[in-house]
Amino acid sequence: MNNVTSVFDRYETIRHRMPNARFGNTTRQLESLLDITSDADAFVFDAYGVLNIGETPITGAARRLDELRDAGKAIRILSNAASYSHPAAVEKFSKLGMNVSPEEIVTSRDAAISGLGSGLWGCITAPHDDLADIDATFCRLDDNVQDFDRVDSFLFLSSAAWTDEHQTILTHSLRKRPRQVIVANADLVAPREGGFSLEPGHYAHLLVDEGLGEMTFFGKPFPQVHQMIEATLPNTPPERIVMCGDTLHTDILGAAARGWRTVLVTRDGLFSGADTADFCRRSAIVPDWRTERI
Repeated sequence: MNNVTSVFDRYETIRHRMPNARFGNTTRQLESLLDITSDADAFVFDAYGVLNIGETPITGAARRLDELRDAGKAIRILSNAASYSHPAAVEKFSKLGMNVSPEEIVTSRDAAISGLGSGLWGCITAPHDDLADIDATFCRLDDNVQDFDRVDSFLFLSSAAWTDEHQTILTHSLRKRPRQVIVANADLVAPREGGFSLEPGHYAHLLVDEGLGEMTFFGKPFPQVHQMIEATLPNTPPERIVMCGDTLHTDILGAAARGWRTVLVTRDGLFSGADTADFCRRSAIVPDWRTERI
């Protein structure tokens, strides 16, 4: 999946595995989020494609977060990135020059690791991840086939070091003995400086296609992360929460399924350079608003 059309088509193929949502008929164009401050009490932001591209902050994003706070709006970041712990996520945004507190961030990793059961977990993660926040017995999976076969369940946190060879090992192991697979990042791809990276959701849905594993997805568009955001905003009605994201099938669909309002951000993320109106028409996923940058 090396272009927006192929990514979109794949999301449509797996659409039946995602939540259902209702949408309006029209999308209003915004100059910036400052145009709709009267419509929201809280703004929730995807990270990749909205606040940053890889390790590069998007111009003006940090300033806009501060302006919205100054206007009395709650700010939350809702990220499907699961390659690093919550403290590391806070540190990352600090390095990007963004003033973000720990309470303002919810990640799909937070949701995925909150209820790990007993037994030996096989962790698929990035080499730099020390897994210090995993409160379970685990084995880091690499090239050892025996490790794949001996674990009781799988926790798929990151595809940073994942290869087709690893996917083949996992596939064969699950064919021999089906087990639970917790997918901590439901994204198929992520926009980066050099193009799209394949994310855990891509590999997990390939397993689902083959009827393998007992798959549980965390992160947008699935509801657990939205529920975690809502728990931090106990007095905010869903229709006063606005999700700002660059992806129709994760950011917009998942938020709309919770009754939130939505802004599709178009300039830097998945749909950079593409006609978003055409993709909205084809998918019948209709954001409330559209803006180039926040």
